[in-house]
Amino acid sequence: MGLLTKGSALSWEETQRYRDYVKKHGILQFINLYKKLKERENDEFKWGDEIEYMLVHFDNEHKKAQLALVATEVLPKLMQPENEAIKKGEEDLLSALWRPEYGNFMIESAPGTPNTSDLECFSKVEDNMRVRRSEANAVMKEDDFVMTLTNFPRNGCPDFTFPASRCTPLDTKSFLRSLFFPDECVFPDHPRFMTMARNMVQRRGSKPVINVPIFVDKNTPQPFMDDLFGLDTTGNDLAQRAENHVYMDCGGFGAGCCCLQATFQARNTEEGRRLYDQLIPLCPILLAMTAAAPIYKGYLVQTDCRWGIESQSLDDRTEEERGLKPLQESRHVIPKARYGSVDSYLSDAGSLYNDVDLVVDEELLKIMLDAGVDVPLARHVAHLFIRDPVLILKENLHQDDEKDSDHFEGIQSSNWQSMRFKPPPPDSPIGCRVEFRPMEVQLTDFENAAFVIFIVLLTRVILTFDLNLLIPMSKVEENIKEAQKMDAVRNGQFYFRRDIFQENSPTTPPFYTKYFKFLKKEYSQMSINHIINGKKGHFPGLLPLIKDYLKSVELSVETHTKLRTYLRFIRRRASGELKTAARWMRDFVDQHPEYKHDSIVNDRVNYDLLSKCRDLASGQAFDPSLQLERAPPLQAEDSDEEDWSQVDVDQTEN
Repeated sequence: MGLLTKGSALSWEETQRYRDYVKKHGILQFINLYKKLKERENDEFKWGDEIEYMLVHFDNEHKKAQLALVATEVLPKLMQPENEAIKKGEEDLLSALWRPEYGNFMIESAPGTPNTSDLECFSKVEDNMRVRRSEANAVMKEDDFVMTLTNFPRNGCPDFTFPASRCTPLDTKSFLRSLFFPDECVFPDHPRFMTMARNMVQRRGSKPVINVPIFVDKNTPQPFMDDLFGLDTTGNDLAQRAENHVYMDCGGFGAGCCCLQATFQARNTEEGRRLYDQLIPLCPILLAMTAAAPIYKGYLVQTDCRWGIESQSLDDRTEEERGLKPLQESRHVIPKARYGSVDSYLSDAGSLYNDVDLVVDEELLKIMLDAGVDVPLARHVAHLFIRDPVLILKENLHQDDEKDSDHFEGIQSSNWQSMRFKPPPPDSPIGCRVEFRPMEVQLTDFENAAFVIFIVLLTRVILTFDLNLLIPMSKVEENIKEAQKMDAVRNGQFYFRRDIFQENSPTTPPFYTKYFKFLKKEYSQMSINHIINGKKGHFPGLLPLIKDYLKSVELSVETHTKLRTYLRFIRRRASGELKTAARWMRDFVDQHPEYKHDSIVNDRVNYDLLSKCRDLASGQAFDPSLQLERAPPLQAEDSDEEDWSQVDVDQTEN
């Protein structure tokens, strides 16, 4: 969600004028936060999730599903209980917090209060998600629904919004200038979204160029060239298209996607940095497991995830920064857009695996080092600050760097990376937090709860068993690319660490110690099934480790039963037995009688697809290829799982 402070946004010209001022004071604010946080200890473990929703209108007469541009109407109603609770001092009684998002067809929710270290919280996660969905649907109009879709399949097609809106690409007053995505689609009631959309285009000097490879079906024209729907285009738009690619041209195609995030509060800074590092190699794995975006602008594409589209759509680098021209006005050649995977580990142990060249602002780095900030963290922040501020509020321009942190947060929160290390606001009861950001939002509350609980349990396992999941950062980057491929869960091979236990550590379960003497490689390529569920004699698997951890804690029967069900779902998604949403959507389209096997997802196919998604989320429909029966016989479930402690370790590397 990022920084949502309200105020009067400066123009782009004014923003440029104050760029260096804001960056310098952002660093000074960070230094003050660092000094206060460094001595802080023993914060309680707390955690929560964030779910982004799409608002969808169903035109049942014409069999058409459209994005409902009603967030400005819906949000005040949803936020009213919070506003009243704040006045009464009853914030702890809230079931949900609601916030705006980039699109006027999007909203975001989080639990009303954070969850704690009490594992009984797990039994309430899905229930809370259901309550939040119900609250949102209760304020929607009759034919409008809240849906957990990663991407709206026909975003950017003609007549994809309700009410209708029109693109004005040749109008100089348009801040997007998009051929496909009207300005009206951006949430208008907060300066963050419209100002950032405008400033990123102005900073880049042109609209973003997004080309996504099309899925070539048996009747897809060859070569395929996006016809742009016969729109009035400029020569530049026509030139930007790539053969056999779907062409898009604005941030709305990426920032208009929805995701599922989890945030954890650590005991102290060091634990936060350790969790940040250890979760980095898991980002590509969870991205692939949650893949849910195979359709863009009405076409089936060759990728399954939003990640690359988000990166291209939120790329505000100048031509010089992209390496297309020699550096003159810009300061750095920057390898990646603002949206992307992280580029460095933060802990001392993680620094050994920082094998990617890190572009940093040397002047700001020196200021931090001179102030006593340690090298890994100083380089991380100096890397974030190679980006310019794209939103400055007039009211917050001049701040007290001891008491405020808006300049730091303004740049920190506009670096949209797979992980985020979050120092607390000044003088706040909040501790050091780590945000896990790669997951795509799932169709049902059950799936979203399962993935959030899985990643929370992994944080407990990492700390309890003192795991080491670190691999070279360059391999993480390769894994991110692998995760976006079609059916990566079933077919992908991912670099992952093999010696995840600290040898001779008192926290390592005794029956895993026999594992060490056969290890010959620090890391190797594995399938996701292998990583999550384990492979006899080769790798113990993350899920068996979670189950070992759960044997050491006391749980109620209700919580234990729910956790078994969620982990069974994770196991079967990782094994490929249950489809990802992306694969399920592809199969639905392929089997639809109106699909011509030409890669085009027309209005009727889209309507039927989203109707089915809505019914799955509400429980009115069930698909065993995607979903999990809730109450299988326990004996049958137990019989198909291996106990690593009873397995003879194979001495081969295969």
